[in-house]
Amino acid sequence: MTSPSLFRHRNFTLLFGADVISQVGAQISMLALPLVAVVALHASPLETGLLVAAETAAFLLVGLPAGVWVDRMPRRRVLVAADVARAVLLGSVPVAWWLGVLALPQLYGVALGTGLATVFFDIAYQSYLPSLVERDRLVDGNAKLEIVRSAAGVAGPGAGGWLIQVLTAPVAVLADAVSFLVSALLLRRIDAVERVPERSARRGLAKEIGEGLRYVAGHPILRMIAAATATANFAGGIFAAIEMIFLSRVVGLSAGVIGLLFSVAAAGGLVGAAVVGPLTRRVGSARVIWLSALVFPPFMLLVPLTEPGWKLALFTLGTFMSSIGVVVYNVGQVSFRQAVTPERMLGRMNATMRFVVWGTLPLGGLAGGVLGEFLGARTTVWISAVLGMLFAVPLLLSPLRRMRDLPPAEPADDPAGGPADDPADRTA
Repeated sequence: MTSPSLFRHRNFTLLFGADVISQVGAQISMLALPLVAVVALHASPLETGLLVAAETAAFLLVGLPAGVWVDRMPRRRVLVAADVARAVLLGSVPVAWWLGVLALPQLYGVALGTGLATVFFDIAYQSYLPSLVERDRLVDGNAKLEIVRSAAGVAGPGAGGWLIQVLTAPVAVLADAVSFLVSALLLRRIDAVERVPERSARRGLAKEIGEGLRYVAGHPILRMIAAATATANFAGGIFAAIEMIFLSRVVGLSAGVIGLLFSVAAAGGLVGAAVVGPLTRRVGSARVIWLSALVFPPFMLLVPLTEPGWKLALFTLGTFMSSIGVVVYNVGQVSFRQAVTPERMLGRMNATMRFVVWGTLPLGGLAGGVLGEFLGARTTVWISAVLGMLFAVPLLLSPLRRMRDLPPAEPADDPAGGPADDPADRTA
């Protein structure tokens, strides 16, 4: 019997709607903030690298304790608070611009603050979905949410490029601030009842962080997924630090054209979200994880060949195919993580994974800034593309390579040595 569509599930639909709104705004901001630094404030490669590092440094600063706190608090409350915090911080950018006081230190502060809020949002978000839908529908739910991100990636940069040209980059950030407020309002309407563990069940911050670390390190596949994703993100951090400078100063493109290129490239994510379900059923839910990491990264070798004229298509093709692979990989590996982890450990597992895999982004951003300063933007893009080719190596060395489909959920005693996942602790 076919299960009813998740869009008939009220709470999932509210989560989906909140994601639609905030993702479009976030895509606009992703284009606008670096362009504020590069175009309006004339930032150097090193300074833009520091901005990228500030955006993601929070995963290194609070990533691990955030997982414990998320497991101790109602996750919906965390999501709403994070959205409101991001709205306030981003809203300060156009205000400072209008007052004539906007400077790089403020952008660094906004990037760091929104990054801190994003740490809590992302950990709570990935830990919240299994509370709203059955675990055998996680691939379907994650695929639908990835469609949102991909569609936002198509619409957001194009709209952002147009807004930046018409209104200037700082004002375009205001659209992102408003989107987070609307997202928070939708999330507040979710009525799933969450059961928070009793205070007496808490075992101390350090001990609970250690449980999350041991769980991931002791799992033969999770630890290799962490290594693979960290490698990809380090290469991606290098690319993100230099991408705007490469396109605007080396290739010589306007903000509108850059936004259009981003939109076309992001359409690959939309394709990935559309095909991940059929592809998973055809090749297997485990096999699709390492295949996506093996097949798609080589296309990024086309990007450093980008030049004005017809060679702009090389950037589009390379990033388009890479986007397909990123979405297919993310749906597969996130669904795996959610499926095999006991619910009481989800926050700490996701925090540990985020600490490892997102912690390499600021390191990559700093490396990209330094490399761009001394070797030039195009050479740095080459280095990023070549490093990205190492993405699949840990996965090919893991037991995942010998599996077709994902295993069932972990048994009662998980690798962290904790007690069984009590059904009473689950969201109703």
